Amino acid sequence: MTFCYGAAMPSRPSLLPIACALFATVAVPVAHAHSRDDVPTLATAWSLSPWFLVPAGAMAALYLLGLVRLWRRAGIGRGVMATEAAGAAAGTFALFLAAVWPLDALGEWSLAAHMAQHMLLLAVVPPLVLAGRPMSVIAHALPRRWAGPLHRWTGRVHARVVAALALAATAQVAAMGLWHLPAATAAALANDGVHWLMHGSFLVAGLWFWAALWHRVREPRAGVGPALVAIVAVMMQMGFIGALLVFSRRALYPVYAERAPLLGLDVLADQQLAGLVMWVPACVPYLVGGVWLMWRGLQRVERRQSA
Repeated sequence: MTFCYGAAMPSRPSLLPIACALFATVAVPVAHAHSRDDVPTLATAWSLSPWFLVPAGAMAALYLLGLVRLWRRAGIGRGVMATEAAGAAAGTFALFLAAVWPLDALGEWSLAAHMAQHMLLLAVVPPLVLAGRPMSVIAHALPRRWAGPLHRWTGRVHARVVAALALAATAQVAAMGLWHLPAATAAALANDGVHWLMHGSFLVAGLWFWAALWHRVREPRAGVGPALVAIVAVMMQMGFIGALLVFSRRALYPVYAERAPLLGLDVLADQQLAGLVMWVPACVPYLVGGVWLMWRGLQRVERRQSA
């Protein structure tokens, strides 16, 4: 069964036919039949999985407890600014939208919802959550005999993680490329373990990449040049996959070719919307991060020149 249009239109990227052919070679047939009775609505699109709720709920509770204790001791806005805590709250809400309601359930039927979920996990949740300095705050929620060793251990791990910017960018590119192959997507939709492994890998890759970027924003001695190169590399891949989905004239994902009509969606329109989600709004956080890094870099240059 062929899923890609064989010849590229003049306005399309020259690599589009080759990419379509590669997608077709890894496409797999849909294993299970579905009916309209299985389709979730906004009222029923809940994913209450302990794979997510237990660790996420524990971390959120520890963060809130640590923030209350920190501000009670030091004063509101000290140690962690109110805007930083608000960023962490916004990131938690975005994580709720991606993993609990409604995108996780709808993402099994709509490629656009599936893509929006992944872009939240990669590009929105990580920078917002990390803005709230989660590990420093959580340390205040723990007993003192645990907080000190945890702070030292996380400090060493953090130093290694943020220094490996090239590996972080590679992990993010690999997660986007591999999990959006039709065979990998179908496998994730067919098995809960693979499903949550996919989401976890997106979140971990996003946290790693954005932790490295935050380090270069906050640390005056950290160079911003490599970070800008990493942002451009990630955005180029996102743009290519987005263009592939937007301009392809055949359905690239057989699993969604079966399921999207049951949700009342046109298959190609759903696929094109998924491409636009990756191509346009998902790139905004990277653009903002790149502009911020350039601004910080110019500030540091001006300070050195003034000195």
